[in-house]
Amino acid sequence: MKQFPAIIIPIILAVPAYAQDAGKELSLKDCYRIARQGNIVVQQAQHSLKAREYSLQANNRAYFPKVDVLAGYNYLVKPLEINLQQVKNGVVDGSSAQAVNTANEVFHQITGQDLPQAVKDKISTTTKSILNTAYPDYNPALAKQSYFTAGVFVRQPIYMGGKIASAQELARTNVKAGEFNQQLVEKELTFGISAQYLRILYLNTILSHEAIILKAFEKNKAYAASLKKNQILPPYLLNWANVSYTQAANRYANLQLDKQNAILELNKLLGQPLNTPLVINDTLEYNRYDIASSDAPAEVQLDNNATYRLVANATDQAKVAVKATRSLSLPNIFAIGNVNVYQKDLPVTIPPWMVGVELQWNIFDGFSRVKRTRASEQLVEEAKLAAENTKTNLELRLAVAKNKMQSLQNEVASLDSARQQARLTTVLITDRMENQLSSVKDVNDALLMEEEMEKIYYTAVLGYYLAMAEYWNVLGTPEEFAAYIDGTK
Repeated sequence: MKQFPAIIIPIILAVPAYAQDAGKELSLKDCYRIARQGNIVVQQAQHSLKAREYSLQANNRAYFPKVDVLAGYNYLVKPLEINLQQVKNGVVDGSSAQAVNTANEVFHQITGQDLPQAVKDKISTTTKSILNTAYPDYNPALAKQSYFTAGVFVRQPIYMGGKIASAQELARTNVKAGEFNQQLVEKELTFGISAQYLRILYLNTILSHEAIILKAFEKNKAYAASLKKNQILPPYLLNWANVSYTQAANRYANLQLDKQNAILELNKLLGQPLNTPLVINDTLEYNRYDIASSDAPAEVQLDNNATYRLVANATDQAKVAVKATRSLSLPNIFAIGNVNVYQKDLPVTIPPWMVGVELQWNIFDGFSRVKRTRASEQLVEEAKLAAENTKTNLELRLAVAKNKMQSLQNEVASLDSARQQARLTTVLITDRMENQLSSVKDVNDALLMEEEMEKIYYTAVLGYYLAMAEYWNVLGTPEEFAAYIDGTK
């Protein structure tokens, strides 16, 4: 789009942040590249994606064993004891009976006969008497009242009922969502940059025409002054020429301020300091685009749209959530092990080391898992409807953008003819004024009409390219629009 032959008012607004772009004419594609590196919103999306990737890596390591160092100090209200008094009778009676049986067995081996009952009773009575005398009248402690523990505890998942697999799958869909979100941010940013870049090209074009118009008003004012000096022109017509020139100069100055504002806004989108100088000298020229060549099916066209892909990914996330809630009803099995590295003064109930298998299975929770599963299934349906609604909205935007382009093509064609007529009218009236067949006011009116028609024409051209930018944005390939604007396609 560098074919416009009129006077170019260069926009030297500041250098991009990177040294290689200093003094370089910035194309729309260059603006895309700079924004992807410097825009804060894009950087936020990149950090969000990185966080999701780390979360996926963490979930992928969920099958690794968990090793904990456990240490503690324990103080018991009273030491652990063995209550010997509860078993005293059993111990005494059992020991007495064993003594009687032993003596009887020995006697039987020697004589071949059992001991007399009187002797058995005597042995039993004597044994009980001895045991009752020797039996402790206290309960011995199993450990000290306070003790330290320090050990290593290992827990290895064996079977989790699909909980870890569901968490990993959900993390993967979250990474996909982060990727689509970053693409969405970049695509929306490129659309904003495209609109701002087109605005600058529009202002470049209008400024170049305003410079021509301003010179024409200045020339007309000078001509009116010479006629007035020769007393050919009445003073009020000179005043009219002066007023027209002053107004044209004000319009030109206001356009320059608009241009400065456009540069500030573009720098903000690019993620650069607001006072960064930019070099954009291109102007806005109409090149008709063949819309009929882009009639691919909507389903294919939307495959690259980040909004559609993000919403479709939400359906996948909801389906994974259903799997995760269902897995809560299945048991968990772990292999466990524990080694006490500090074994001094440990109670006899705590072993130095142990290994085992642990089963964890909640068999009743008030049917809350059932309700969670049903809630997740409803979220799947909601996500499907959201994806369908998004698809319809995008197809609508695509159709509206194409219709706008077709409408503006017709409008630009008619306005082009009108502006050409306005230019010709100005030339004819200027010639008549120089031949004293028309007045200075007639020329001023013709210049104003020509100026207005140029603005209307290029406003329609700007609207046409904005509709085209929206079209490519919905398709998810704004780079195609940049190639078209930069003249590389």
